[in-house]
Amino acid sequence: DITMQISAKTKMYILISCTVIVAAVYLLVGIDFEIFRYQFTSRLRKLILMVLVGGAIAASVVIFQAITTNRLLTPSIMGLDAIYMFVKVLIIFVFGVQSVFVTDLYLSFLISLIVMIGFSLLLFQGIFRIGDVSVYFILLVGIILGTFFRSITGFLELIINPEDFLAVQSAMFANFDASNSKLVTLCGIILIVLILITVYAIPYLDVLLLGRDQAINLGISYKTLTRLLLILVSVLVSISTALVGPITFLGLLTVNLAHELMKTYKHKYILPATICISWLSLILAQAVVENFFEATTQVSIIIDLVGGSYFIYLLIKRRHAH
Repeated sequence: DITMQISAKTKMYILISCTVIVAAVYLLVGIDFEIFRYQFTSRLRKLILMVLVGGAIAASVVIFQAITTNRLLTPSIMGLDAIYMFVKVLIIFVFGVQSVFVTDLYLSFLISLIVMIGFSLLLFQGIFRIGDVSVYFILLVGIILGTFFRSITGFLELIINPEDFLAVQSAMFANFDASNSKLVTLCGIILIVLILITVYAIPYLDVLLLGRDQAINLGISYKTLTRLLLILVSVLVSISTALVGPITFLGLLTVNLAHELMKTYKHKYILPATICISWLSLILAQAVVENFFEATTQVSIIIDLVGGSYFIYLLIKRRHAH
C-alpha cells in the first residue's frame, strides 16, 4: 500500500508538471510578437476558461461516480447538460431573445440551475433508489432522457424565429472563443468554493464507493449526503455548460484515464488526476482546432469523437469481463 501511494504521488507530480508545461506551450509557442499583447490576452482568456470548465466537469464526474459507484456513468450521459440546454432554449422560446430572462445572464443562469437541481434530485429518487439495477438499464434511461430533451430542444429551435435561433445555435456547441465573459468571474468564484467543498468531502466519497449499506453502517447519513452531492454536481455542470456549452464525453474520458493511470480508488489522487487530464484534453483539443482545422470546427466535436469511441470500448470491455 505504501508503494502504491508513493507511486501515485509520483504520477501526480508528473501529471501536474505536464499540465503546466502544456499550458505554457499553448500560451507562448507560435505567438506573433508584432501583435503579442492581443494574441497572448486572447490565449490567456481561453486558458482561464479551460481551467474553469475542465475543473467543473472533472469534479462533477468524480462526485457523480462516487454516488453511483460506477465508472460508466457521468452527469452528461445521464442527460444533465441536455436539460441545461433545453431550459435555455425554452426560456428563449417562451419569452423571446430580448426578454430579461435571456439578457440578464445571471438570472438565466439561476433559473437553469434551479431546474437542473430539481431534475438531479428527481433522477436520484427515480433510478438510484430502485435497488440493485443493471448499469446498462441506468445508461439506457440516461441516454433516453438525453435524447428526449435534445429532441424537444431541436423541435423548439425549428419553430422559433431566425433571430432567436441564432442566439440559441451559438450556445449548442462548446466554444472557447464565444463564451459568456460576464459569467466567468462569477463562475470562477463559485467553482473555487465548490472545489474546496469537494476536497473536504473526499473521505466521504471514499466511503460512498463501498456502497449504500456499508456507508450507512459506517455512520454516513446516506440520503442527506447524496442529495447534497447531487446539488453540487448540478451546479458544477451548470457552470461548465453556461461558460462554453456542452461537452458530453469529456468527464467519462478523463475520469477513466485517471483511474487507469493512478491505479487506485482513493479520491485524493483520482480528483486531482481527473482535473489535470481534463485540462490537458481541453488544451490539446483547442490547439488541434486552431492549428489543424484553422478554427473551422469546435472543441466539443473532437473530444466527443475521442470520448465516444472510448465509451464504446469501455462498454465492450465490461461486457467481455462478465
